[in-house]
Parts: sequence; structure tokens; C-alpha cells
Amino acid sequence: MEKKKLIKKMKFHYLILMISIIWMFSSCSPEYIPNMVNSPMLSNQGEFQATIATGTSNFDAQTAFAITDNIGIMVNGSYGNNTNDTTNDFHKHAFIESGIGYYDKIGEQGRYEIYGGYGFGNAEGYFEEATYDSQITNAHYNRFFIQPGIGISTGIFDGSFSPRFVLLQMNPEGIDFDTGDYNIFIEPVFTAKIGFKYVKFVTQIGFSIPLGEQSLNFNHQQFIMNVGLNINLGRRYHF
Repeated sequence: MEKKKLIKKMKFHYLILMISIIWMFSSCSPEYIPNMVNSPMLSNQGEFQATIATGTSNFDAQTAFAITDNIGIMVNGSYGNNTNDTTNDFHKHAFIESGIGYYDKIGEQGRYEIYGGYGFGNAEGYFEEATYDSQITNAHYNRFFIQPGIGISTGIFDGSFSPRFVLLQMNPEGIDFDTGDYNIFIEPVFTAKIGFKYVKFVTQIGFSIPLGEQSLNFNHQQFIMNVGLNINLGRRYHF
């Protein structure tokens, strides 16, 4: 009994720590905020996953579906609204993307996958580079991604490592510098899903690292941290 109480207490403290870290890093207002990486680690045709989460990208919704035993598709969205402040905490964004990829098994529990896709969005925020009186403006962006991943998938635990490679084009409006260039980001994340085979608690932590940061004409969120719930339907288990 004492051991179970200790485990529950550790889980509670871990959750509080994660929420505190997420709040701390999501309080700033960069133009580019990477969304949560969708790493489904699918197992078989007909499997469907849906995830809702909160974190450094505010609110994320993700879906993934296995259309065959090796081909999967995904649709992801991200939304944030912190417009009750006219200082540098002012931020609002909306982003949607879709992708298609290949997945396969390594033994019974091992998995690997690779997805590619495209997304677009809009960010409204406080941009320090603006040269006119109002520093609240919009930025539109396009993003292509390639996302390999490797991990394991069981009845109670799914874990994966996914380094997402991003080609991002940011176009701020009304900012006094050149726009339209493409920038490359590497966004490696670790994802863990723990719980019942149909519903799991999900947590993700990682980084967003630009290649050639000196060439960026916009600010970016450096950390990727999210917690949420994952629903899995249609997976066939072999025990």
C-alpha cells in the first residue's frame, strides 16, 4: 500500500512539474510556435487514433488512420489565443496540416514510420521588428515536413522518438525586413503514451532547432512540451 501511495504521489508531482514547465515556456509570444508532433506508431489497417493536448503550442488536436497495413494518413491542428494583453504576451495562432506516410512493425512490439506533409497557418502577435506605432500584426506561414520515427507499441505503453524536419516560410505583414525565405528546423521529440489500451495519457517533450539561426527574420518557440489524452480504436493486439 505504501508503495502504491508513493507511486501516485510521484505521478502527481510529475504532472504538476510538467504543467509548470509548459506554462513557463508558453508565456512568451514568438511568431513561429511548433505544434505537437503526431507520432501514432500505427499497427494495422483500420486503426484510428485521436489526441487532444495542451502545452507550448496552447491547444492541439491530432488524428491518424491506417488505410492499409503499411500506409497511414494524419490531420493535425493547433490553436492558441492570448489576446487579452496588448504587451509582448499578446498572441493568437491557427495552424492545420495533413500528411501521409509508411509504417511497419519490428517484431511484435517494435514500430517504425516516416510521414511527410504540408501545413499552413496564421499568427497574430506582438512583433518587436515592426517600425510603426502598433506592433500588433499578422504573419502567414507555410510549412513542409518529413518525420521519421521509431518506437514500441503495447497494450499499456507506447513510446517513440521522432525527429521532425521542417521547411518553413514565414511572411509577416507590415514588418520592415525581407520576407518569404525558407528556413530549416529540426524538431526532435520523445513521446510517451501510458494507460488503458483504448485511452492513454500522453506526454511529449522536445526542441525546435533552426539551422542557420542568424538568417531568421522572426522569433521562434525553442521548446515543444505537451500533455493530453490519446484515444486508440481498431488496433489488433497479440498477447
